[in-house]
Amino acid sequence: MSDGPSTTSKKLLYFQQFYSCLLLIFCITLVMGSIFTRQTRLAAEVNPGVAIAVLLVGIVWLTMVEGGQGAIVGLAPVNPELYKESHPKTYKTTTVAHKGDNLDRYLLGRQFMVILIVFTINLAGETEEHADLWGLPKWVTAIFLTGAVAMILFTNMVGQLNSEINACHCMLDYLNNYFATFTFWVAMGIEFSGVLHTSYIIQRTVGWLASKPVESNEPPRSLPMKLFFWGRCLMSVGILGISFAVTIQAIFAGNTKMWDSVPPAASLVLFFALLIIVGTLEAMQIAYFAVSKLTKVEREQSFFSKKTCQLLFENNARGLAAFMIGRQLAVVSCMFFVARISSVSMSEEDENMFGVSDGIQKLFNTGLLGAVIVALLGSIPWRLIASAFPMFFVNNPIVYIFLRICLFLEMTGICSGAWVLAALHAKLEGFQRDEVYIGTAEERAAKGMDDHEDIRSVASHGPHMYETVPLPQTLEDLEAAEAQLQNELAKVKEHLKYVAAAKDKLMNPSNDLALKEVTAKMGESDEESEKV
Repeated sequence: MSDGPSTTSKKLLYFQQFYSCLLLIFCITLVMGSIFTRQTRLAAEVNPGVAIAVLLVGIVWLTMVEGGQGAIVGLAPVNPELYKESHPKTYKTTTVAHKGDNLDRYLLGRQFMVILIVFTINLAGETEEHADLWGLPKWVTAIFLTGAVAMILFTNMVGQLNSEINACHCMLDYLNNYFATFTFWVAMGIEFSGVLHTSYIIQRTVGWLASKPVESNEPPRSLPMKLFFWGRCLMSVGILGISFAVTIQAIFAGNTKMWDSVPPAASLVLFFALLIIVGTLEAMQIAYFAVSKLTKVEREQSFFSKKTCQLLFENNARGLAAFMIGRQLAVVSCMFFVARISSVSMSEEDENMFGVSDGIQKLFNTGLLGAVIVALLGSIPWRLIASAFPMFFVNNPIVYIFLRICLFLEMTGICSGAWVLAALHAKLEGFQRDEVYIGTAEERAAKGMDDHEDIRSVASHGPHMYETVPLPQTLEDLEAAEAQLQNELAKVKEHLKYVAAAKDKLMNPSNDLALKEVTAKMGESDEESEKV
């Protein structure tokens, strides 16, 4: 009887993977067909060969950008000496990434890379309005080509989920190549350019509002470095202003890729609405991971926070993993539509915007300015706000609706083909789990190579999670809390003595007297604490 549900679940999983793979093949076929028939922007303006090359390079690079993030962040606590010999390229990348504030810089540049690559993929593979392919029914082309469903599923399954699945378990192997190293340095270069430095202004503002000043792992900047930093911040604000001016002007002039049937005012409203949706989805990811470390009482403070946490963290946090898959699909979908609204599309008869030169107008036409807006207003700031005020998003009824939508998207199994692609990719590359090379966390600790917890990221500058827990207000309650903490501290000290004695026994098997004495004392202290 116990095997019934498990067998049923496996059959459902296999069915979802089967139909998802068939759907993916169908989507790829439609995308390639629309490119060869010159129905995408890049294929029509240049040629299909260039469009296919750009599309494939973008998808492959996206796999490294998405998977590389998980691997670099995931290896932050691990002592790099453990894999210095077995994975030299990974070692070189992580030693730089985990030095000072470089992890913050990498994540900032990497976030913009994702948005920029998605915009580029959209340019190469998304069809224009009224697409017609091989005599297919109008509703099929309307959904999969004009509605961009084919491109969304192609990008999501091949370029994102596939890489994230492998990178979360095979971090060392995933980073041990020159492609990963190159991608890391491109992200660092993007951050160094200063295009995204508006985020640092927002970061400091959020820290000020949360009464938590931003701390750095690096020495204070010299005066020239301060001038260079704030100069780039000023430049970034200027770029954001120009991006807004060009995008809004293009929307009202009808010079974007948005469908002709949608009026400019509706396009503008939809543009800002999608930015808010993308930002909310980005914030949800950060907020849910932030509260995952809180106790059940601390995070279930209201009706909606209780409902949210029950969905996410019951059944071994299965809901959290499901949310991540559904969220990724929702974010990519929104970005494709944002790209359609904000991508400038000028005909030869149109005059250049604001009287700029042809070269600058071509820069406007790339969609780069739309990517800047999404990064600086629809992604990074929301992550920073969620890191400082996670419970605001957990308690929010509107966010709860978004969570339900993401869980529904995952439940459909529409992206289950990513698991099949991940298995094939891992087999082809010979990926092995990290434990094969460096052991588990417990095994690393036994070797004296313990993981450390000093993991910094762009989304980690909010107040410490314990600061959100209200302290008792009466003297009696404070004294009781103090006594409880002192009792817990004493027990921790006894356990530390036990660990030290156990390590000594492992190093000197013949000497187990100290371990027996400490174990006996621990039993006595536990009995006394239970009486208290």
